[in-house]
Amino acid sequence: MHRRLSSSALTTIASRHHYHSSQSVKPTTSHKPTRKPWEEVPFLTDLKQTEETEEALSLFHHYQQMGFRHDYPSYSSLIYKLAKSRDFDSVEQILLLVRNRNVRCRESLFMGLIQHYGKSNSVDKAVDVFNKMTSFDCVRTIQSLNTLINVLVDNRELEKAKAFVDGAKDMGLRPNSVSFNVLIKGFLERCDWEGAREVFDEMLEREVQPTVVTYNSLIGFLCRNDDVGKAKSLLEDMMVKRIRPNHVTFGLLMKGLCSKGEYSEAKKLMFDMEYRGCKPGLVNYGVLMSDLGKRGKIDEAKILLGEMKKRRIKPDVVIYNILVNHLCSEGRAPEAYRMLMEMQMKGCKPNAATYRMMVDGFCRTGDFDSALSILNAMLASRHSPTPATFVCLVDGLIKGGNLDHACFVLEVMAKKNLSFGSGAWRNLLSDICIKDGEGCCEALSEVIST
Repeated sequence: MHRRLSSSALTTIASRHHYHSSQSVKPTTSHKPTRKPWEEVPFLTDLKQTEETEEALSLFHHYQQMGFRHDYPSYSSLIYKLAKSRDFDSVEQILLLVRNRNVRCRESLFMGLIQHYGKSNSVDKAVDVFNKMTSFDCVRTIQSLNTLINVLVDNRELEKAKAFVDGAKDMGLRPNSVSFNVLIKGFLERCDWEGAREVFDEMLEREVQPTVVTYNSLIGFLCRNDDVGKAKSLLEDMMVKRIRPNHVTFGLLMKGLCSKGEYSEAKKLMFDMEYRGCKPGLVNYGVLMSDLGKRGKIDEAKILLGEMKKRRIKPDVVIYNILVNHLCSEGRAPEAYRMLMEMQMKGCKPNAATYRMMVDGFCRTGDFDSALSILNAMLASRHSPTPATFVCLVDGLIKGGNLDHACFVLEVMAKKNLSFGSGAWRNLLSDICIKDGEGCCEALSEVIST
């Protein structure tokens, strides 16, 4: 079970932990010392600094050989680290130690393991962990069952997930709204409305109260599939059952109406929200602004921004990006830049998408110097343009005769390991050599070679 490292690796570990052997790590005796909650555990502190799983395992055994008594925090921290690195063979070895030494485990440990197995598409292992939980003197609750159900649904094992919900009673568990919501999500993801509706009906039969999440899943699916009428009937059903819709519920309905060209109805619904006790939020304004932008009515979208401010709803980066995107698409990059300045003055930080849209917007209008300025701001904010944006910018700078700045952009690309592709390279080289002759070709070749 104990993995051996090279002598140099062991020397590194030993030197790193030398001071613990004389101060923090003492041989175990028949009396088990009580550790105070605020005291640091040397093993856990050192485990955080390890990167390789073999080093973590060697560290674990190193402490054990020096007499350190590993308890639940030691085992769980090591297991989490191994599982995160997908070293599941070692996880199973440590779990055997845990069982043999009768270490009492918390449910959260196994829930975390189930999730890690799910991420690695090891569904059978996730099921096995759930089934073996009780052998570790750990009580299974609906939380661990829901974790497994979610993993199964995410891995497209919907029938298995349904079987676990159906068999919950045999395990002494009662499925809750989360259990059914996950199943409904699974059926809707594979476009099985009838299956989702059957789960919903079963939910009601078992007297499990649906939640706003339940209805939002169903309403969202119907709206995406152009059945806004049925979605509205579900909204009324929520009211009958006294389940309060939230701004997401109305946002989904509004988006469905907009996709059918019924903007006026969507806007009316936003104001009906308040009558139903739900204040409009960012998502609702975002739906309306996106629809206006797509139809070229950007000035109307900007009016909605002013309306938000009057209602003291603070726009976020998503709202600003909607405006920036459509302004740039319409060739109004200078206005988009003013929007960028405004959002920063209001304390809203641009994200990578904001900068990319601005660079592309200025390139579209042929203002490559401004595009370069935005690129510099973007790099300072530790964001990066797409290769397509780099291509457009370099091409524009070259055609404008600004070879120095073009070379700067190429150097940035090289540092970020980004490539144009052979076709784009040929076009760039052709433009340079035709315009500026052999000297510029040599300059560009030097940049490429570095």
